[in-house]
Amino acid sequence: MSTSPIITVSDLRMGFAETILLKNVSFEINTGEIFIILGGSGCGKSTLLKHLLGLYTPQAGTIRIGSIRLDPSDKAGYESILSRIGVMYQGGALFGSMTLAENIALPLTSYTSLPDSAVADLVRIKLGLVGLSGFENHLPEEISGGMKKRAAIARAMALNPDILFLDEPSAGLDPVTAAELDQLILRLNRALGTTMVIVSHELASINTIAHRVIMLDRESMGIIANGPPRDMPGHPHPFVRSFFTRTAAPEQPASDGPPAYPEQ
Repeated sequence: MSTSPIITVSDLRMGFAETILLKNVSFEINTGEIFIILGGSGCGKSTLLKHLLGLYTPQAGTIRIGSIRLDPSDKAGYESILSRIGVMYQGGALFGSMTLAENIALPLTSYTSLPDSAVADLVRIKLGLVGLSGFENHLPEEISGGMKKRAAIARAMALNPDILFLDEPSAGLDPVTAAELDQLILRLNRALGTTMVIVSHELASINTIAHRVIMLDRESMGIIANGPPRDMPGHPHPFVRSFFTRTAAPEQPASDGPPAYPEQ
């Protein structure tokens, strides 16, 4: 893992109309880091992820991928960024009418001019990386939930991205399957050096795979913790301590602040 940032967020403000979710948020993600975004319900975790992908436009502030400012209106710059990233959506988002091989081949046939034989070889390699060798011709409905997550990771990595974004990768999995997925994420990170940006609330996964976390807070509309998960049980903020020690948070006085806003 390098100490040079691959993602830089500066003075970000995000929200919808008059509702502000986060303001004055700044952080960096280092090259090769497994970086996890966490927080309570409605704090803006998934919305922040969509901003990092360029799906939403910040109300203020900047996001840079490497040296390039993330700006979907700059077509050339945005396309150069998209060529460096892969995305695994929470439910996998595999196309149900396509085999696993066809799902993984889709980015390759859409964005490269590789011959069919090379695409087929790459599909086999990507499925092998996630432990799905021999499942090329299976449909998503024919495999388990954990296997769907693995296939979704394989598709996200089809173009050898520098950055892999994963939205709740362990959601809906039993503890054993979730632990196996954690180990897969660690192996891929160590073998390929891929930077991984993950939204999660699964404490076991966070403690197993994260190099560093940030915790978002709805009340302050900002980041209340930034550091390795091992440091969080002794954090001075009560919500951070409660999250990492699985204890009830102390009751807070009634707030006149903005209402909770649903995750987008």
